[in-house]
Amino acid sequence: MTRYLHTMYRVTDPDKSRTFYESLGLEFRREMDIVRGGETEATNYFFGVPGQEEELELTFNHDGRSYELGTGYGHIAVGVDDLDATLAQLAEQGIEPEREPYRVREGGSRLCFVQDPDGYRIELIERG
Repeated sequence: MTRYLHTMYRVTDPDKSRTFYESLGLEFRREMDIVRGGETEATNYFFGVPGQEEELELTFNHDGRSYELGTGYGHIAVGVDDLDATLAQLAEQGIEPEREPYRVREGGSRLCFVQDPDGYRIELIERG
Protein backbone atom coordinates (compact mmCIF):
# COMPACT_ATOMS: atom_id res chain seq x y z
CA MET A 1 0.00 0.00 0.00
CA THR A 2 1.33 3.45 -0.89
CA ARG A 3 0.77 6.39 1.46
CA TYR A 4 1.75 10.02 1.46
CA LEU A 5 3.84 10.66 4.59
CA HIS A 6 5.38 14.13 4.66
CA THR A 7 6.73 17.17 2.89
CA MET A 8 10.04 18.70 4.01
CA TYR A 9 11.61 22.06 3.45
CA ARG A 10 14.29 24.11 5.14
CA VAL A 11 13.74 27.03 7.49
CA THR A 12 16.03 29.71 8.91
CA ASP A 13 14.22 30.50 12.18
CA PRO A 14 12.49 27.48 13.76
CA ASP A 15 10.73 29.55 16.43
CA LYS A 16 9.12 31.92 13.92
CA SER A 17 8.17 28.99 11.71
CA ARG A 18 6.62 27.10 14.62
CA THR A 19 4.52 30.12 15.61
CA PHE A 20 3.38 30.56 12.00
CA TYR A 21 2.33 26.95 11.42
CA GLU A 22 0.66 26.62 14.81
CA SER A 23 -1.36 29.74 13.89
CA LEU A 24 -2.67 27.76 10.91
CA GLY A 25 -3.91 25.02 13.25
CA LEU A 26 -1.10 22.54 12.72
CA GLU A 27 0.04 20.81 15.89
CA PHE A 28 3.71 20.55 16.77
CA ARG A 29 4.43 16.83 17.14
CA ARG A 30 8.12 16.39 17.80
CA GLU A 31 11.63 17.52 17.05
CA MET A 32 14.56 15.32 16.15
CA ASP A 33 18.24 16.22 16.04
CA ILE A 34 20.38 14.77 13.26
CA VAL A 35 23.79 14.09 14.82
CA ARG A 36 26.85 13.13 12.80
CA GLY A 37 30.33 12.79 14.26
CA GLY A 38 29.11 14.05 17.62
CA GLU A 39 27.83 17.33 16.13
CA THR A 40 24.20 18.31 15.66
CA GLU A 41 23.99 18.88 11.93
CA ALA A 42 20.28 19.64 11.67
CA THR A 43 17.07 19.64 13.66
CA ASN A 44 13.81 18.43 12.14
CA TYR A 45 10.49 19.79 13.41
CA PHE A 46 7.33 17.83 12.60
CA PHE A 47 3.82 19.29 12.39
CA GLY A 48 0.48 17.80 11.40
CA VAL A 49 -3.25 18.21 11.34
CA PRO A 50 -4.78 16.71 14.49
CA GLY A 51 -6.15 13.25 13.70
CA GLN A 52 -4.19 12.90 10.45
CA GLU A 53 -0.96 11.01 9.87
CA GLU A 54 0.63 13.20 7.16
CA GLU A 55 3.22 15.68 8.34
CA LEU A 56 5.06 18.83 7.43
CA GLU A 57 8.75 18.48 8.29
CA LEU A 58 10.72 21.69 8.73
CA THR A 59 14.50 21.29 8.76
CA PHE A 60 16.91 23.76 10.33
CA ASN A 61 20.53 23.21 9.35
CA HIS A 62 22.96 24.39 12.02
CA ASP A 63 25.81 25.24 9.63
CA GLY A 64 24.37 28.66 8.74
CA ARG A 65 24.10 28.08 5.00
CA SER A 66 21.51 30.07 3.08
CA TYR A 67 18.89 28.72 0.70
CA GLU A 68 16.95 29.91 -2.30
CA LEU A 69 13.34 28.90 -2.82
CA GLY A 70 14.01 27.92 -6.41
CA THR A 71 11.59 27.97 -9.31
CA GLY A 72 9.99 24.57 -8.78
CA TYR A 73 8.16 25.31 -5.54
CA GLY A 74 4.60 26.59 -5.95
CA HIS A 75 2.72 26.44 -2.66
CA ILE A 76 1.15 24.18 -0.09
CA ALA A 77 -2.54 24.50 0.73
CA VAL A 78 -3.96 24.49 4.24
CA GLY A 79 -7.68 24.31 4.99
CA VAL A 80 -8.82 26.64 7.78
CA ASP A 81 -12.20 26.88 9.51
CA ASP A 82 -12.25 30.68 9.71
CA LEU A 83 -10.08 32.55 7.20
CA ASP A 84 -10.63 35.96 8.80
CA ALA A 85 -9.64 34.71 12.27
CA THR A 86 -6.55 33.01 10.85
CA LEU A 87 -5.51 36.17 9.02
CA ALA A 88 -6.00 38.21 12.21
CA GLN A 89 -3.72 35.82 14.09
CA LEU A 90 -1.10 36.03 11.34
CA ALA A 91 -1.34 39.84 11.28
CA GLU A 92 -0.19 39.82 14.92
CA GLN A 93 3.03 38.25 13.59
CA GLY A 94 3.36 40.89 10.86
CA ILE A 95 2.16 38.51 8.13
CA GLU A 96 -0.33 39.93 5.64
CA PRO A 97 -2.06 38.22 2.68
CA GLU A 98 -0.63 38.83 -0.78
CA ARG A 99 -4.06 40.20 -1.72
CA GLU A 100 -7.48 40.25 -0.12
CA PRO A 101 -9.31 36.90 0.20
CA TYR A 102 -11.45 35.99 -2.78
CA ARG A 103 -13.75 33.25 -4.06
CA VAL A 104 -12.85 31.17 -7.08
CA ARG A 105 -16.54 31.00 -7.99
CA GLU A 106 -19.78 32.23 -6.43
CA GLY A 107 -20.58 30.23 -3.31
CA GLY A 108 -17.22 28.46 -3.55
CA SER A 109 -14.27 28.38 -1.20
CA ARG A 110 -12.69 31.60 0.02
CA LEU A 111 -8.93 31.72 -0.24
CA CYS A 112 -5.81 33.82 -0.17
CA PHE A 113 -2.05 33.38 -0.16
CA VAL A 114 0.43 34.32 2.55
CA GLN A 115 4.15 33.72 2.91
CA ASP A 116 5.67 31.93 5.87
CA PRO A 117 8.71 33.45 7.66
CA ASP A 118 11.04 31.97 5.00
CA GLY A 119 9.01 33.17 2.02
CA TYR A 120 7.26 29.89 1.18
CA ARG A 121 3.81 30.56 -0.29
CA ILE A 122 0.93 29.05 1.66
CA GLU A 123 -2.60 28.96 0.25
CA LEU A 124 -5.24 29.31 2.95
CA ILE A 125 -8.63 27.87 2.00
CA GLU A 126 -11.93 28.26 3.84
CA ARG A 127 -14.33 25.81 2.22
CA GLY A 128 -17.57 27.28 0.89
